[in-house]
Parts: sequence; C-alpha cells; structure tokens
Amino acid sequence: MSLDATRRSFFQGMFGSAAAVAMAQQALAQQDSANGLPTRRLGRTDEQVSILCLGGWHIGAVEDKNEAIRIMDAAIDEGMTFFDNAWDYHDGGSEEIMGRALSRQGKRDKVFLMTKNCERDYEGSMRNLDDSLRRMRTDRIDLWQFHEMVYDSDPDWVFDKGGLKAALEAQKAGKVRYIGFTGHKDPSIHLKMLNKPYDWATAQMPINVMDAHYRSFQKEVVPVCLARDVGVIGMKSFAGGDIPANTSATYEECRRYALSLPVATLVVGIRSMDELMADIKIGRGFKPMADDQKAVLLSKVADQAGDGRYERFKSTQRFDGPHHRKQHGFAV
Repeated sequence: MSLDATRRSFFQGMFGSAAAVAMAQQALAQQDSANGLPTRRLGRTDEQVSILCLGGWHIGAVEDKNEAIRIMDAAIDEGMTFFDNAWDYHDGGSEEIMGRALSRQGKRDKVFLMTKNCERDYEGSMRNLDDSLRRMRTDRIDLWQFHEMVYDSDPDWVFDKGGLKAALEAQKAGKVRYIGFTGHKDPSIHLKMLNKPYDWATAQMPINVMDAHYRSFQKEVVPVCLARDVGVIGMKSFAGGDIPANTSATYEECRRYALSLPVATLVVGIRSMDELMADIKIGRGFKPMADDQKAVLLSKVADQAGDGRYERFKSTQRFDGPHHRKQHGFAV
C-alpha cells in the first residue's frame, strides 16, 4: 500500500469524511529547507514554519541563562525558527531571556515569534502586550494567542470583556500579525472558541498518543480547524514526560506520532543542548509514520489512556496556571 493510501486509511478512521482526509494530507505537506528541518503551512496565515517549535516555558527553566541563549542560537542555526512563549512563564523570565537571545545580531528577523496573552479584558490585554514587547525587545509579535482557554467561561470572557478588541487594535497597529488561542483542558472549550464570531489564525492543543483515546482534540477539534483553515499547533506530546516514563511508547515514538498528524508545528520542551539535538534528529527530513505504525502505537496505550491518568492537564486542575486560577477565583 502506498504512503498516500495508508494516510488516507488512518485519517479516514479518525476524521470520517473524505474531505477531512484530503485537508489532513494538505496540512501535512512539507517544504524542505537547506538544513533539512522541514516547514509546513500555518493555516490561513500562509506562513511556512518549522515543524518543531522551541517551547518558551522550558527554555525559561534552564538555570544557566547563557546556556539558554546558546540553545536558542543553535535552534535557529538548525532551522527550528518557530519560538513559543507566554506572558506568565516564569513570571516573565522566559520572555526576558528570549528577548536577550533575539536582540543580538539580527536573530529576531530569523524567527517566527509567538507569545501569549494571559488576560481576557481590554486593559489587561494591552498591559500584557506592552510587557511582552518590552521583555522580548521587539516591536511586533508574529502570533499572539489567548492563553489557557481551560474554563468554560473563558471564550465568553475574551469577547465580552474586550480581550479580542485589544488584539484587533494591536493587529491594526502592527504590533501583532496573527491572533490565535491555546488550551489543554477539554475539546468542547476549543470548539466554543472556534464557533465564536472571529476567524482565528491558529489553535494550540494537546496532540499525543493518549489524546486519541480521551477527550480527544485530534478527533474532535483538528477536523474543525482543518475545515476552517485554522493552523493547528500541537503540544504536550510527552504529556509532561508521563507517557514515555509510564507506558511502552518511547520518546521518539511520541514525537513522531504527533508530527504525523496534521499539525503545522509541534511545540517541544528543550532544556539542554542534548535535548535540542535529539529533537532536531527526529525533525530533520521527517517522514510521517506509516498507518500501521500509528495504529499499533495507539493500540499499545489504549488501556492506560481512557481515564486521563497520564493527561492530568485534562483530568485535574494541577496544570492550570496560577495566574488563570486566580483569574477565576480559585486557590493557587
């Protein structure tokens, strides 16, 4: 069976319609680059972005900040030129160290830079944006996403409290190029956000082997994004390390499975040069897993996946950010 046929077979079972299968194949289309790390189209933005994205939380956790800068320099050199961040990561420390790295020797112009707005209202959103621009020493954010849509009321708040109004004004002013949102809790919240009266550029969500069996973003949300040309950004392919640590799925299988789904890019947590090069090795010249490989992998983890024990960001409140807990009146 040809590679295209195996992709059709797998996606037919996951997404159902032939139209969704065709859109999934289009989303997986890659362009080669000089250093071998492919790029994919980021939804309706038409931007070509590296299939691996350097995670902002983890780079902010590197104790030696000079080493963090060396890792970011190496990532750019290796073609990992999509950089992730958020206003609340390490109380702004992640944005600050990324700003130090990108303010040198024209690095900023080599990177597609994403950060996230943690507020829902107009004034708070504008403060977040000003903070992020100052910390990252730049005059524009390529992609600004509303962070952690994890409570049922969040989509309403973004619209009713003025968060989107602030984002649209920032976009008109040239401070923000594209607008999206993130979340890790429940596909229904993503779907509510997608059904709001705005055409999002991107949606970021958990994409991993467990997700196929429990509150599945890849089954429920990804087909809607594909139909609306919303760029899918994957994250949590290791589920915080729980999947490779506690199941038979290896680190490489987890990464390769996530990249074999119709995501534009996969955010990866990197805290050392060794971790960077391990991910670069997987991404360079990447070819999607065959249909039977994906099916075997999903079958291996099925018994452990159905109750959310290894996706605690879905099944518990433990992974909800402290800023957002306070925002909703929960204890930190």
